[in-house]
Amino acid sequence: MRKMQLFATAFLAMSAVSCQSVQEKELTLTVSNSWEEAKQNEPIVLNLEEVNPGFNVQSVVVKEGTTEIPSQLDDLNGDGKNDEVAFLLDMPAKSKRDITVSLSAEKSDKTYPAQVYAQMMLSDKKKTYPKIQSLTVPGESDVYNSLHHHGPAFESELVAYRIYFDKRQTVDIYGKSRKGFELAETLFYPTDEHKAQGYGDDVLWVGSTCGAGTLKGWENGKPAHIIPALRTECIRSYGPLRTVVDIIDTDWNYQGKTITMTTRYILYGGHRDARVEVSFAEPLEDETFCTGVINVKNSEHFSDHNGLTGCWGTDWPAGANDTIGRKLETVGLAVCIPNKNIKEEQPVTENLLYTVGAQGEKGFTYHISFASLRETFGFKNAQEWFAYMTQWKKELEHPCEVTIK
Repeated sequence: MRKMQLFATAFLAMSAVSCQSVQEKELTLTVSNSWEEAKQNEPIVLNLEEVNPGFNVQSVVVKEGTTEIPSQLDDLNGDGKNDEVAFLLDMPAKSKRDITVSLSAEKSDKTYPAQVYAQMMLSDKKKTYPKIQSLTVPGESDVYNSLHHHGPAFESELVAYRIYFDKRQTVDIYGKSRKGFELAETLFYPTDEHKAQGYGDDVLWVGSTCGAGTLKGWENGKPAHIIPALRTECIRSYGPLRTVVDIIDTDWNYQGKTITMTTRYILYGGHRDARVEVSFAEPLEDETFCTGVINVKNSEHFSDHNGLTGCWGTDWPAGANDTIGRKLETVGLAVCIPNKNIKEEQPVTENLLYTVGAQGEKGFTYHISFASLRETFGFKNAQEWFAYMTQWKKELEHPCEVTIK
């Protein structure tokens, strides 16, 4: 009887260890920057399905030696299971860093300081602006004025963006004078009191243009609006290291086909640029889209004719017919597209555009960025902005490499 009790105890102990091993996993990474220049706030992202932990990861701890590094888990499709872990590293030139990532099925109440912020809210007569996370409407429905600041908005300490909730799906921008978070206070529309205190403001009139890097269709030689059967805009992640905002266009009748497209905007802490990931339910054939930036009035232009284009110019931020209480705003805009996705650079019109595609693929990625002359920490003229654009493209072309040991 005594032997059987000892055997049962040992069996239970081994089962507990086995169960624990299934619920935890530690990864050892080497992050390498082979570029000859340093990188600041470099995003490091691990796909949890690819690292195959074998369980639903509910918490993560990232360390270099004994020093903990802030990290973030994201459920990017709303199925209740986390899909990615992300963290940011400063990487000196020609450097390597050894990082451990501990994954666990146990939830944690650990928090990190916010480096980003996002909001989406309804507009109402009482001006309470109820917060929402996601909204789905028929593609023809006009809810542009039913949402405060017309759609989801998100910011780092450097910049803020918003996405219009209508067929334009335009990327619009908010410029800051000082570094910090402002949207929770100004809701994208600063009062006179806010302005007197040095808060930022909407700095760009976009109309029906591509604004600051909007993806659009391409019909009859010009940008086309997107009218799907259903349009969803949602905030997938609020932070603390990155915001993730999705536009899902379900059953869009486009160029003789019915497609479902997701346009994802990712903004990381410490960044003024945003990553735009465009994905499709099925591989593309020869469909053509376009992206670029508005040709700001009286602006100077820059293009390397190989996927990088932008401008620096000055205009009224709400249009020439709405100038009361406003001032002229000077902005720099930029878009950077991988060469493999470029079809053709278009002649300069009201936009600076490239047509793009990804035949045989289920998506493509490009990047957008902007600056405002309001910034006390930014760029002061076109030459500085265009130099930034060139350097920015080089940085995008030299991502850090991650090796899992």
